[in-house]
Amino acid sequence: MKVKRYIASTSRDALRQVKEELGADAVILSNKKTRDGVEIMALADAEMSGLAQSSSPATKARSETSHAPKVADSYAKALPVANEPTEAKKTANEAMSVALAHDIIAEIQAMKSTLEDQLATVAWGNFTQRRPEKVKVLRAMLDTGFSPLLSRRLVDKLSANLDYEQSLKQAMSALAFNLNTASSDEMIEKGGVYALVGPTGVGKTTTTAKLAARCVIRHGADKVALLTTDSYRIGGHEQLRIYGQLLGIPIRTIKDTEDLQLTLSELRNKHMVLIDTVGMSQRDQMVAQQSAMLSNCGTDVKRILILSAASNGKTLDEVISAYQKNNIYGCIITKVDEAASLGVALDAVIRRKLTLHYVANGQKVPEDIHAANPRYLLHRIFNSSAGDSAFTLQDAEFALIMASKSNAETSTADEKSFAGFNYD
Repeated sequence: MKVKRYIASTSRDALRQVKEELGADAVILSNKKTRDGVEIMALADAEMSGLAQSSSPATKARSETSHAPKVADSYAKALPVANEPTEAKKTANEAMSVALAHDIIAEIQAMKSTLEDQLATVAWGNFTQRRPEKVKVLRAMLDTGFSPLLSRRLVDKLSANLDYEQSLKQAMSALAFNLNTASSDEMIEKGGVYALVGPTGVGKTTTTAKLAARCVIRHGADKVALLTTDSYRIGGHEQLRIYGQLLGIPIRTIKDTEDLQLTLSELRNKHMVLIDTVGMSQRDQMVAQQSAMLSNCGTDVKRILILSAASNGKTLDEVISAYQKNNIYGCIITKVDEAASLGVALDAVIRRKLTLHYVANGQKVPEDIHAANPRYLLHRIFNSSAGDSAFTLQDAEFALIMASKSNAETSTADEKSFAGFNYD
């Protein structure tokens, strides 16, 4: 038996070689893609017929009792009903047809993808010529950290026949309208029990101290209580205890749900109770355990998600998704002074429809925390000098990326996130 190997750039060329050398009745044994192209293993029809005839009951019995692999046994398994030469040929031809169909479908999909990319590039080129002011707004939004998804959606809805300055003002107005912010010091005025949650290193302890200081200034130290569940991090409790001593507030450490329930019952006359929680990865299973403790303590504990402005957009989306399952009351953006741009964090807040209470821009307590003002934040974003960096897109790169992005399908989750977006 002589199995022959053929390699060509495409399946069609390889099959033509098989047909020319072994004839139209040759049997295709395998068909796979390799580094050099397409590889086909083929067998002449006469060889295949002899192989099928040799597959007698005695041969099958030996193959069942022996564990050593045999070529004939392999063909017998591949062709279980190949007792006649015509049946073997039919089964092999069916396998060849399936393999060819897969190759043809793959080539068609590749051609479709190439054609879509070319058409998208042409469409994007036409758009840049017809709406140059919108392209400038789109570039400005991307350079300041806004996601391509939000930027495209907003720019598409901008009014026509506006110059760049007017278009940018309209875009900023739409962003400000859709950025939900709490009224100034709403948390301090209303009071209640608040748990600051979020990943490690986002500044929960420092932010807790800042909020406590603002409340002490407004209502007095006897109206504020500080709790911590952070018994894991070395120095975590000690850091909050020092802040508490400076503010004249005692610190209590919480061990479990029962302890939290009892402590909150004792502190029910306080105007504000702040809980500094353990920092953990958004992928940690302990996030659910932490949520269960806050939910089962018998008191309405409002969760404030702490987001770092220095994180990238995908990380912020992941963090919000992990914590938003448990009814986030609002959020605070920290590390504004460490971020290249505040646009990334505001983009996540807008798309995920969170309520922004404060922004923090340093370590000073309580100076470096400010009530969120949409227009001021957006004015600061778009009027800061970005400068060139390794992440700044050049004109050719910008056109290529936006063409491919605009051609991509939007997920159902993204469609829902823009259901209530106001473009006016």
